[in-house]
Amino acid sequence: MPVTDIAPGTSRAPLTGEEILRRAKEAAPLLAARSEEIEQARRLPDDVVELLRATGVFRMAYPKAWQGPVMTPAERTEVIEALATGDASAAWCAMVGMDSGIFAAYLAEDAARELFPGLDMITAGAIPPRGRAERVPGGFKVTGRWQFGSAITHADRVIAGVLVHDADGKPEPNPGPRGGRAHWRIVVGRPEQFEVIDTWHSTGLAGSGSRDYAADGIFVPEEHTLSFANPVVPGPEAEPDAILRTMPGVALGVGRAALDHVRAMAATRVDGQSLTPWPEEYRVQMAVAQAEMELLAARHAVYGTLERQWDLLTRGERLTPDDRVSAALARVNAFRTVRGFVGRLFDLVTTSAVYRPSPLDRHLRDLYTMCQHATVQDQILQSSGAVLLGGKPRNPIAVGLPE
Repeated sequence: MPVTDIAPGTSRAPLTGEEILRRAKEAAPLLAARSEEIEQARRLPDDVVELLRATGVFRMAYPKAWQGPVMTPAERTEVIEALATGDASAAWCAMVGMDSGIFAAYLAEDAARELFPGLDMITAGAIPPRGRAERVPGGFKVTGRWQFGSAITHADRVIAGVLVHDADGKPEPNPGPRGGRAHWRIVVGRPEQFEVIDTWHSTGLAGSGSRDYAADGIFVPEEHTLSFANPVVPGPEAEPDAILRTMPGVALGVGRAALDHVRAMAATRVDGQSLTPWPEEYRVQMAVAQAEMELLAARHAVYGTLERQWDLLTRGERLTPDDRVSAALARVNAFRTVRGFVGRLFDLVTTSAVYRPSPLDRHLRDLYTMCQHATVQDQILQSSGAVLLGGKPRNPIAVGLPE
């Protein structure tokens, strides 16, 4: 697939979801061939960014009114999964960057059109409120430092979570339905407003360029800020966990790639002790079957819960506590399950797995790194249990509840 020369603010002709998925599958082997280079660069090379942009992945969340492809969360996840079979860092950046269309639904249309004049623009940044926003005429003065700015090395727009303070410097109360906390908002700015700090020397996902970034008193107009508690455009996309729905596609794609690698090498490998060809070796047969079984179950859980939630939301039905937490639990399970069986495949391959020509080394490191994300931690299990039992979740956003 050729890399097209497209300015970030320029929209191409409309693409269908089927076409975007086809392009993602075609891009996957090209990404795989660049994986070592991507990891060494600790960011996506510019032509790889444009390769992703050419697939249409960054426009997946835009609605029909924007000439978007009108894709469900499950369909978007399938695209991310396809890209992840090629390279985890590229897929992670695609997963983060395609949230532009989701953020647009939380902004007034004039502001959204101003910030996102084209459908292929890439958004990066972090939503936890690590910054401070002081009210000033027309907007906010924003100061702070944020971690894990995945894709910020090539972003067209940068988001940052802040806690709002009034003109007297006092924290504003949260206007959301749950109350209690301070007023949490997300600001949307231009990359040149922020200082990007090269902190990303990581175990895995090295190519995601997930560096720290900082702001020192920058001005952000109020209309360029949003709150998950107050979507401007109602509908199934205006859910607090919307930006998390495609995340498990990265893990599932890496799991698929790892399994395909081991199955391919098994065709010519012979056990060093018994001299039995791997296709006839009992322990190899069991290890591959176990991994395939676990991947199959995890994958069906992810897509099944996404499809059920979307069906209920598009019909305007209220989600039950079980419906709310199901996708979060399937997401955690996918990451942890894939990490587990890729670790076992690594052990199965033994010493040859540790050498850089083997992708298993990178797959395992990428998985260990992505499993450190906040949405894969035990806190999500606690929050899910709290929702199911009527208790207080520590991370309401991750289980689909507003602040």
